[in-house]
Amino acid sequence: MNILIFGPNGSGKGTQGDLIKQKYSLAHIESGAIFREHIGGGTDLGKKAKAYIDRGDLVPDDLTIPMVLETLKTKGQKGWLLDGFPRNMAQAEKLWEALRKESLNLDYVVEILLPRETAKNRIMGRRLCKNNNNHPNNIYIDAIKPNGDKCRVCGGDLSARGDDQDAAAINKRHDIYYDAREGTLAAAYYFKKLSGEGKTIYIELNGEGSIDSIKETLLSKLA
Repeated sequence: MNILIFGPNGSGKGTQGDLIKQKYSLAHIESGAIFREHIGGGTDLGKKAKAYIDRGDLVPDDLTIPMVLETLKTKGQKGWLLDGFPRNMAQAEKLWEALRKESLNLDYVVEILLPRETAKNRIMGRRLCKNNNNHPNNIYIDAIKPNGDKCRVCGGDLSARGDDQDAAAINKRHDIYYDAREGTLAAAYYFKKLSGEGKTIYIELNGEGSIDSIKETLLSKLA
């Protein structure tokens, strides 16, 4: 089973992705990790990408797409969940073209729906567990409030990311995600259109529900 997941920062996308990974034994492939692994591993693609990053430039899609594909084919041989890519319409089109060329199926596309202001508040209340960043802890959500400064799941120490407390940085990230013309939502809608053509299955989830209710709805829609 191969899955692509979309959701704004603060939607619980990482938490749901972790639950899906465990349920179906999928490789949870995050875009940031792809760059780190290729650069750290000294691959040819990684060396080329590093040259752009060292100059402060964006890595072009003609390097990013091959890195994504290589990771999907190696780590995702038994199925994958791709998280954090594509981020815009152009990348969505190129990714779909590359998947078809490599005969890689895209079984499901999942979008977690959440109003922008709600997403922002959730980010600012988010606390990260030292043992597992996907353990849900948020000081503004009663259902997942931590135990003081300890993780509600495992008791590990908690911390807040600096950029989670920066409203301007949050708005910048959300400007990219909620852009339905060229940004990440435009990428999601590209795959939604493909689902209407029978080329994949598109699942929409209400991100304002509880973690368990979202999980139950999602699992009921996955074959």
